Amino acid sequence: MTVNERIEALRQLMRENHLDVYYVPNEDDHLSEEYTADYFKAKSYISGFSGESGCVIVTKDFAGLWTDGRYFTQAENELAGTQVELMRLRQEGVPNPLDFLVEQTPDHGVLGFDGSVVSARTMLFLEKKLAQKKASIVNDVDLVGRIWEERPRMPEAALYVLDTKFTGVSAKDKIARTRKAMEEVGADELFVSTLEDPCWLLNLRGDDIENTPVAYAFVLMSANEVNYYVDEKKVNALVKAHLEDNGVTVKDYEEIETDLLKLQNKVVLADLDTLNSKLYAALQGNTILDQRSPIAYYRAVKNEVEIACTKNAHVKDGVAVFKFIYWLKNEVKKSEVTEVSAQNKLYALRSEGQDYIEPSFTTISAYQANGAMMHYSATEESHAKLEQKGFLLVDSGGTYKDGTTDITRTIAVGPLTAEEKKYYTLVLKGHLDLMAAHFLKGTTGNNLDILARQPLWKENIDYQCGTGHGVGHVLAVHEGPHRIGWGFSSLRPPVPFVEGMIVTDEPGVYLPHELGIRIENELLVVNGKKNFYGQFMHFETLTYVPYEVEAIDISLLTDEELKQLNDYHSQVCSILSPYLQGEELAYLKEVTRELVR
Repeated sequence: MTVNERIEALRQLMRENHLDVYYVPNEDDHLSEEYTADYFKAKSYISGFSGESGCVIVTKDFAGLWTDGRYFTQAENELAGTQVELMRLRQEGVPNPLDFLVEQTPDHGVLGFDGSVVSARTMLFLEKKLAQKKASIVNDVDLVGRIWEERPRMPEAALYVLDTKFTGVSAKDKIARTRKAMEEVGADELFVSTLEDPCWLLNLRGDDIENTPVAYAFVLMSANEVNYYVDEKKVNALVKAHLEDNGVTVKDYEEIETDLLKLQNKVVLADLDTLNSKLYAALQGNTILDQRSPIAYYRAVKNEVEIACTKNAHVKDGVAVFKFIYWLKNEVKKSEVTEVSAQNKLYALRSEGQDYIEPSFTTISAYQANGAMMHYSATEESHAKLEQKGFLLVDSGGTYKDGTTDITRTIAVGPLTAEEKKYYTLVLKGHLDLMAAHFLKGTTGNNLDILARQPLWKENIDYQCGTGHGVGHVLAVHEGPHRIGWGFSSLRPPVPFVEGMIVTDEPGVYLPHELGIRIENELLVVNGKKNFYGQFMHFETLTYVPYEVEAIDISLLTDEELKQLNDYHSQVCSILSPYLQGEELAYLKEVTRELVR
């Protein structure tokens, strides 16, 4: 079926089920905000929009896709020719999708959705608002699933144990620490729903989501039991023995609802943002302590072993990315290079690294105008050929057994215009200014965000996304609870930086249908001097790959920024040199030379 035919088929099911409005979010049954298994990509199936963020709302005479600024250009292209209207999130005149759901549901009407992919918090908000209209919710109808004839199966990839030489702490010790946190808040049970949390807690990794080493599983734990709910086909003898040694009982994935129904008069710590509304209903009869799992904070703060391992992973990764840049600069001069052949070359170079597992996300290899689409993906069917001019934006990363990397370099593949150099340098200024930040303990990412944006804001330019995100340790490349950005929700106040957190620094310029520029490093939060003012903190750079010296307009840099740039390049040269030789080494020394006015 075409997208329009799917929408009409959905409307027919809505009529049969007496629904006035139907809501299709992006999430899975763990409320993953971005990356999900193909089985859960109902939003993409019904709309034709392949981006990893957004939602679809369908009424009897309207179909709309809501997504954020990272995807506007991509959505325009993919929705062309369909009846699905692009609703640009956070733009003037565009209603919030939840408010729109309430508005479009008539008095005494009915709103429908699949409760397994809608959070308890969202459902409670909608129930409260719709009660004023005497309207109701039906939350057990997966209508998209009924018309999705070739829906992918739930993933069945095998689990594996991540050794303590990479994690630094045993599963037994992590369980004990988590139980102590439960005791401190008076919780009888902890319901662990976010996909990364069971993996971190039990030192397990999976392969259920492309380029994200997690498994679809829940954990329910008390002072005496740890139950791990997972498709038992994923559990081999080594994993089973590991779980038994750590006092963990394996149960079937579908048993979680039954076991939650058995709980009565308990205090259950559960995050209503990651508890789906179907399982929320199963917990009625208990007191729900609505808090983010303590595990989310534990995994965000890396221990000494994780930090050392991550640094090692970044050296390997830096070598691969630098070799790629050297190859690209030369290859584009003598043969045809496309976005796809470029990203494939980078995949191959990364795979040569010791303990490499997989990409940490699908590489963004975007030439010129395609770079304006922040999450662009080149395919064999649709890609651009590189010319000897302009920029190739490459946002990529690797997952190794010792760490997860995320780096963006915007690479000149030929002569640049004065305007392109100006934009690149403005992005570099913001990137360097944030990287050099010194701040007091208690500072959050929304306090620091302006450092990266200020050079662009002075030119009346902005980028419609955050500036930085946390990075998991051999887990999801996008990790909370901390981030760098502005406009936080009051429901989830900003989280202060703590020594050991890792966050990215990635400002950019995106001119639709013209170009995209982004520069990204990973930063480690470290403590600095402590005095009567408090604990001062700063960042340590983990990423070591040269910037694009051909694109820098030195006249736009302050003396401090120029010194910082030269110091960084000196470190890059020192760290990467032992792994390079011949022409590659000579090129490294050339592009990390001291720049002078």
